[in-house]
Amino acid sequence: MPSAHTDLPADSAAPALPVIDLSQADDPAQRADFLKKLHAVARDTGFLYLTGHGITEAETARILELTRAFFALPEADRLAVSNLNSPHFRGYTRIGHELTGGASDWRDQLDVGAERPAPVLGPDDPAFLWLEGPNQWPQALPDLRPVVLEWQARLAAVAHRLLRELLTSIGAPSDFFDAAFADRPHLHTKLIRYPGSAPSGAGQGVGAHKDYGFLTLLLQDGVGGLQVRQGDGFLDIPPLPGAFVVNLGELLEIATEGYLVATDHRVISPPGAVERYSVPFFYNPRLDAVIETVPGEYLRSAPGVAHDASNPLHAQYGRNELKGWTRAHPAVARRWHPELVEA
Repeated sequence: MPSAHTDLPADSAAPALPVIDLSQADDPAQRADFLKKLHAVARDTGFLYLTGHGITEAETARILELTRAFFALPEADRLAVSNLNSPHFRGYTRIGHELTGGASDWRDQLDVGAERPAPVLGPDDPAFLWLEGPNQWPQALPDLRPVVLEWQARLAAVAHRLLRELLTSIGAPSDFFDAAFADRPHLHTKLIRYPGSAPSGAGQGVGAHKDYGFLTLLLQDGVGGLQVRQGDGFLDIPPLPGAFVVNLGELLEIATEGYLVATDHRVISPPGAVERYSVPFFYNPRLDAVIETVPGEYLRSAPGVAHDASNPLHAQYGRNELKGWTRAHPAVARRWHPELVEA
C-alpha cells in the first residue's frame, strides 16, 4: 500500500540513512536481502528510514493536521490538559518545561499513552505503575482522541512486526520478546511543536540523547532539524517522503550485549519563526517486564555494553521509564511523587 507523509519535492537529496522496505519481508525473492540490510543497519547505526509499512498518506496527513490544530488552540485550552494535572505524566507540556540532559528543550508537546484506568496501588506496589492511566484530551478538539489512539494502535502493529524481523535478522528467535509485549505494552505517542528559535538564541529543540526503550518510529513534517551522531559530529536526517525514521533504544542494545546500537540524536530548532511538527511513537514492553539477553550465535561478536554511571539502566523496563519521566518533568514528579525526586 503506498504511503507518504511529507510535502517535500520529488527531487529531494539522496537519503541520509539506509532505507528498509518492510514489504520486502513478504517477498521470498527479496527476503534474504531484506534481512541482510536490516541486520547491517541495526548493528552499525541503529537508525533507518522505514518504508513499505502500510500506513497511508491519508493517515499521516490526518495526524499532522490534528497536531497542528492542537497547537493552534488558545493557550487556555492547552493548559486545561497540562501534565501538571496528571500523576501519570500525561498531557500538555509548555515550551521550555521539559528537560534533556538538565537543559530546557525549546518545544511544547502533548503526551499520550495507552488509554487505561488509573491504577490503585498498595504500599508494596512498584511506583512505575503510576505511568499507566488515563490520558487528557482537549474538549475543543474532539477528533483528536480517536485519531491518536488509532494511530498508536496502527504503529504498534508495525513496530511489533519490525521487532520480530529484527530478531530474525540477527539469527535470534523472532518471538523472544512476544511475552514482554503481551497484554499491556507500554505505548507512548508525542505530538510535538518546535516553535522556531528560542529568544536566548540557544539551538536546543531537544538535546542529544538515546531513547531508553526498544523502538521509536518518528513522523516528521517537511521542515527538518533531526540530527544523529556520526563520529565526533552530527548528521542531518531530513524527512523522506513515505518513510518513518526508526531508531533503536538502549534496552535493545543491552538485551543484545551491545551488538545492536542505540545512537545519540537531537533536534536543532528551526530558524526564526518557522515551526516544526513531529509525532514520535515509542514501542516498549509491559512496565513489569524484565529484559533478558537475546540468545543467538551473534553473541560471539557482541562487544558488551558500555555502562554510563550517570544513567544506569535497569533490567526491569518500568524502572527506566519512571527514571526518564521524573528527570524530564521534575515539576510533575514533585507535585505527585515527591518521594521519587532526587534531593
